[in-house]
Amino acid sequence: MMNRFDRSRQILAISSAGLAGFVDATGYLSANGYFVSFMSGNTTRLAVNLAQHPARALAPVLLIGGFLAGVIAGALVAARAGEGRKPAVLALVAALLLVAAIAENAAASRNLALAAMVMAMGAINNTFQRDGEVAVGVSYMTGALVKLGQAMAARLMGRPGGGWAPHLLLWLGLAGGAVAGAVTFTHLGGSAAWIAFVWAGALALVARRISAAPPA
Repeated sequence: MMNRFDRSRQILAISSAGLAGFVDATGYLSANGYFVSFMSGNTTRLAVNLAQHPARALAPVLLIGGFLAGVIAGALVAARAGEGRKPAVLALVAALLLVAAIAENAAASRNLALAAMVMAMGAINNTFQRDGEVAVGVSYMTGALVKLGQAMAARLMGRPGGGWAPHLLLWLGLAGGAVAGAVTFTHLGGSAAWIAFVWAGALALVARRISAAPPA
């Protein structure tokens, strides 16, 4: 699907993936090894906890539930916004990350910060839709890597397989954002949440500028 987007929307998708990586890395470091966007990882942690330490299973359950709630909220906002769904969804993400930033810097509110972060990461996947379905999942990269591998295999067999570069850039966006998030959290701690908020706000403004163009 990335191959069908124009350059501005591809850049927006890659930048959104970078934000997701940034937030997931900071969330991972502040949540003792749990994720705020990688629900496959949390599902594995849930299974392991159920088998070895059942009392610890509540944390991944709550994170998965929060992510699902964010997806639902983002889908509702996207449906109501219509063609303006990209800036509307990203504005919701920015609002949730603002809550996370405020809560992250209040020691008694760490759980609220994580809840807002995981909801934001669920919501952001509604940014790119086609026919009401997610066209590009910006907070998870398994699909992008599969499409990258398929396109590369097609090239090796001399068959047209579509462009592989956008899928690679999408993955690099998330990976680069995660590195930036880890470095920032290591040096600035909870202040990294403010950077995530500003990043999301900037993406919302960019999305508003391109929303008048033909829908992606």
